[in-house]
Amino acid sequence: MKDRKLLNSELGRLTPEEYRTVRPSSGIVLVLDNVRSAHNVGSAFRTADAFGVDKVYLGGICPVPPSPELHKVALGAEESVPSEHVDDVVDLGRRLQAAGYTVIAVEQTEHSVKLDEFCAGVEEGVSPRGACPPPDKGRGRGPLDTSPEGTQETMGGAGVERSGTESPLGDTPSSKPRYALVFGNEVHGVQQEVVDACDFALEIPQKGTKHSLNVSVSIGVVLWALVQRMNCQAGA
Repeated sequence: MKDRKLLNSELGRLTPEEYRTVRPSSGIVLVLDNVRSAHNVGSAFRTADAFGVDKVYLGGICPVPPSPELHKVALGAEESVPSEHVDDVVDLGRRLQAAGYTVIAVEQTEHSVKLDEFCAGVEEGVSPRGACPPPDKGRGRGPLDTSPEGTQETMGGAGVERSGTESPLGDTPSSKPRYALVFGNEVHGVQQEVVDACDFALEIPQKGTKHSLNVSVSIGVVLWALVQRMNCQAGA
């Protein structure tokens, strides 16, 4: 097989300014909970750029732009993807829920939902593994329900009304599903208080002996799967 590699000039790359202007909202934001390494944060920005993530929230001790180490890995993606530093990730989660987001901790927990099942739309037998759920299904009040409107949820014990029409974060209101994916520290993972406050936990099924992935790898795996699920649901 002969297949010529494309040159960078043939990839149709946009400038950061052009990208921010023309890209549609994906409905996905990343929340990094005390991710320590500037290289991992830079990788998160680069992956977020690739999958059209709307925003990256940098919690606690996360390195923030501008940073030479971060830039070395992000390759400028920290300029195309909006970001914000937050001190309190639990409080951020409450605000995201109020804005209509389903807040998901990517973590191994007692009741975590496997990524492949979530992305196959498996909820109470609605859809077979590997198939997109019908558009009028998947509305039961289970851990996979992502309907943003007319539901009462809690984050850290505080009742939050999810209208799906107002956003305290300045986001454009949207009726389509909105997801906030929370990824944790390289050693300790997502803080337990943050896990407790999320809508549910999502786990990447793994073989082998480690049951552990670098956080930047996890971000890529989950984003790819989630974007495919959303495209499938939208009929893309």
